[in-house]
Amino acid sequence: MKARINSILGGKVLTAAIAGFVVLSLVFILVQCVPYIVTDSTNDKMNVILDGEYSVDGGEWKPVDSTQSINEHFHNLKIRGKVNALIPEFENLAFSTRDVWYTLRSADGTFEVTNRREYPDIPEENYMPSDRMISTPGYSVNEFSTTSFPETVLSREQDMILEVEYPYNMAILSFSECFSANVTFYGGLYNHLFSKSIPGALLFVLVCFFGLFFFPVSGFILGKINYRYLSFGMMCFMWGLYMIMHSLQEYINLWIFDPTICLLAVRLTGYLFIASVFLYLKSNMAKPLSRSIANITVIAFLAAVVTAALLHLTNTADLTATVPNMFIIIAVCTVVMIALLCVETRGNRKALVFLLSWSPLMISLVLDIIDQYTHLAGSIFLNYGLAITMAYQIVRLIGDLRFQYKEAIRYQQMQKELYEAKVGVMVSQIRPHFIYNALTSIAMMCQIDPDTAQEATITFADYLRGNMDSLHQTKPVPFATELEHLKKYLYIEKLRFADLLNIEYDIKTEDFYLPLLSIQPLVENAVKHGVGMKEDGGTVTIATEETDTAYEVIISDDGVGFDPDAPKPDDGKTHVGMENTKKRLRDMCGAHVEITSAVGEGTTARVILPKEGQPK
Repeated sequence: MKARINSILGGKVLTAAIAGFVVLSLVFILVQCVPYIVTDSTNDKMNVILDGEYSVDGGEWKPVDSTQSINEHFHNLKIRGKVNALIPEFENLAFSTRDVWYTLRSADGTFEVTNRREYPDIPEENYMPSDRMISTPGYSVNEFSTTSFPETVLSREQDMILEVEYPYNMAILSFSECFSANVTFYGGLYNHLFSKSIPGALLFVLVCFFGLFFFPVSGFILGKINYRYLSFGMMCFMWGLYMIMHSLQEYINLWIFDPTICLLAVRLTGYLFIASVFLYLKSNMAKPLSRSIANITVIAFLAAVVTAALLHLTNTADLTATVPNMFIIIAVCTVVMIALLCVETRGNRKALVFLLSWSPLMISLVLDIIDQYTHLAGSIFLNYGLAITMAYQIVRLIGDLRFQYKEAIRYQQMQKELYEAKVGVMVSQIRPHFIYNALTSIAMMCQIDPDTAQEATITFADYLRGNMDSLHQTKPVPFATELEHLKKYLYIEKLRFADLLNIEYDIKTEDFYLPLLSIQPLVENAVKHGVGMKEDGGTVTIATEETDTAYEVIISDDGVGFDPDAPKPDDGKTHVGMENTKKRLRDMCGAHVEITSAVGEGTTARVILPKEGQPK
């Protein structure tokens, strides 16, 4: 009943997980479509706030199109002209910047706004932490009321100059990626935030919950902790957290007032997501050497992340300045992980499919690296490649979990059948006539040899206890345990047959496992139907051998034998015990039984247990 309840609950939870993912996908599609369906005349985001011309790094002047983004990478970008005609119509103007300094000033120098932090009148020992990082722009949001602008600026009579500086050696951002202007009525930036960024952020909040939800679901269904599902849940959570920060990075300075801490928060979530990807990739590796190298790689990457964070916090080198070095470290670690996965794919089709499933992310990463030099697309590929890859990983893991759930149900059914089989085996081994014969032999010994009778009684009790205990044994046992129980059975049979039954052992290995009471039915057949049917008795030999691929248990006798090709006699017996034995060996260890016999020569039963089926 308990297994049935778990089965029903597990099925409902799995259905809920799949339904949740479908809803998540629909929300994602809806969020992507909303900006194209809904427009808001009171909220607008401009790419360039001046109508005029611009120059990149002192180069030629080019005309400005305020409806188009400037996707050029730069160190110094200057725009000159008059304010956009849209600005005077709104109450607020806000600049959201990322890793850049900006200064908007009038050509005559009478008006200026900037995000530079300069404190010439404050002693250095009194600086706040952010004050000590005055060379780090970070992520900032500055909002201004248009009523504070001079009338000549708003009437577009005054020439204006916007200077934007990217103060790092490697220009990895385009102008449109690091600078944006928002104009709005009433609620200022929060109108833009709720209409543009919050829907996407909420979507990835769901992704975070999915990551946290996925591991408990998998643990509930499978009934155990699975490292691969744990690392997958962590990766989903970190992806959701990274995308939330990515969605809100334009506005994060609204809540975290220190621009350098905003930078720290956004960068660290990205690095931690990459670390979670490495951990997930490692969880799909089976070879010990691959896993060891992957562990070293992950530890080295995390050490680099901690070092970069400490350099930032101590104002030695901020997280943007260390990006080129982190890119190199990420590239090296990625190459190592891919190489390890390639090694895992040899002869493993499942591992190859898993490796190929990450190709969208790898391709998008390469395209973004190329775009750093061509400046054509504005670094748009990575997030799309990441979304495709993660969506596929979620679908694949849900499918895998569904398969695991079916396997768990099959295992429960197998356990039920196994229990019934063991009951059948136990009953077959303690049939009434066997008990009667054993007790009769012991009774005779009480008069002839009381000491032997006492020993036989204790052995017989231990034998019965072993049969009863087998009902609770759900896993294979060492061969030594099976052999010990077998010797008790043969001791009792020896009392009955005396000199007509000889027992020989040729045990070359005991270092393997097999189901309890799986050899006894074969030995019983050798005693009862082989040697027992021969007038002058015979010998039963129990031997073990080890080959390159398997362990073998051989039970042979020199009894009457039988013709394997002859039809089975219609004696009214079901022979369930032997069939149960073969099924238990097959289900629990992947083993099979080979029986050869010849009339008048005896019978040999060979149990072959593959090494691959042995418990680890």
